[in-house]
Amino acid sequence: MSIGGIVYLVLGLLVAASQNYFDHLSTLGRLLSAIIAVIIWPLLLFGIDVRIS
Repeated sequence: MSIGGIVYLVLGLLVAASQNYFDHLSTLGRLLSAIIAVIIWPLLLFGIDVRIS
């Protein structure tokens, strides 16, 4: 991984955490939502909600 990739993932973790995607990761749906949120974090900044029920 390049430094840019690492920075992208760290920013994704920060944005997803600020949007509460890491709260209550007890179900598979919530875990998948958190993973997707980290990957597509720029969309979270525009208000897109990627929570899987």
